[in-house]
Amino acid sequence: MTQQPFTAAALRGAVDLSALKAPPGAPATGAAAAPGAPGGSLVVEVTEASIRDVITDSTRHPIVLVLWSSRRTETAEAVTAWRTVAERYAGRFQLATADIDVSPSLAQAFQVRAVPVSFALIQGQPVPLFEGMAPEDQLSSVVDQVLTLAAQQGVTGQVSAASPDGAEPAAAAVEPTQPPLPPLHQKAFDAIEAGDLESAGAAYREALAENPADAEAKVGLAQVQLLQRTQGVDLSAARAAAAADPADVDAQLLAADLDLLGGHVEDAFLRLIEAVRRTADAERDRVREHLVELFEIVGVQDERVAKARKSLMSALF
Repeated sequence: MTQQPFTAAALRGAVDLSALKAPPGAPATGAAAAPGAPGGSLVVEVTEASIRDVITDSTRHPIVLVLWSSRRTETAEAVTAWRTVAERYAGRFQLATADIDVSPSLAQAFQVRAVPVSFALIQGQPVPLFEGMAPEDQLSSVVDQVLTLAAQQGVTGQVSAASPDGAEPAAAAVEPTQPPLPPLHQKAFDAIEAGDLESAGAAYREALAENPADAEAKVGLAQVQLLQRTQGVDLSAARAAAAADPADVDAQLLAADLDLLGGHVEDAFLRLIEAVRRTADAERDRVREHLVELFEIVGVQDERVAKARKSLMSALF
C-alpha cells in the first residue's frame, strides 16, 4: 500500500470523469441522499448509473471509492476492511464500492490497472489513493489525510452513521483506536490542515532535533517539503518542460514530484531512474537523493519501492 500526502495539488492531476457526469436535465439516480437525510448512507454500492450522483455528493462530503471484482473474491476483503473503518469514523466520510464486473465502464473511466484500488472523491474530482490491500490502521492514516484535503476544499459534510442494513454501528466501533499524536506531530498536522506548510516543516524539524531517530517526523518533513516544492506549480507547464528537455534535472525532479502527488508512483520513480542514467557526479547524487526521499514518502515496504531500488542499483552500477 502507498500512503500519499494529499493536498489541493492532488486534484489538478485527477482522472477526467466528465464523461460520467449527468447531462443537463438528466434525472438523478442511485446513491443521491434522500430528502431530509444527513447526507446519504454510510456505505453505498455504485454502478455506472449511480456514479454521477456520487460525484455530485462529493461536493458535500468526502467519499472513498473502492473498485473490486466479484470474479476475484479475495478483493472483497478490501471492501470489508474499508467498511470497518467507515463505521469507526461514524459518517465523517462515505464509502462507495463498485464491482467492475458489473460496471466495466467504471474501470475504464478510472483507468484501473488492478483491483482492488481505492480513490478519494472530493469536489467531484478523484484522487488516487493506492492499489491492493492494506491493514485497517493504515487505512485510518489515509482517511485522516483525505479528511484534511477535504477540509482544505471546504468539503466538511457528514453522512448518516447507519450501516446499509439500517443498524447503527456499535459504540465501541466509533472509539478512536489511534493513540494521540506527539505534541510536535500534532502541531505539524494542525499547521498542514491550516495550509501553513512553513510552520509544519518547522514542527517536524523540531521533533527531529529532539529525536533524530523519529522516523514519522522524517517522513512528515519529506511530505511537507514535497508539498512546498509543488505549491502553485502549473501541472501542464511542468510536465511539458520535463518532456522538452530530459537533461534538465530541475524539470525532471519537479515532474517526478507532481507524478507522485497525482498517484503515478511508478512513473515518478522511472523518471528519476532514467535521470540517474543520464547524469553524473554531483547531479547524479542530487537525483539519487531526491529519489530516495520519494521512496521514504511512499513507504519502504511498498513493493514498488523495492522494485525501483533494484532499478536504481542497476542504473548506478
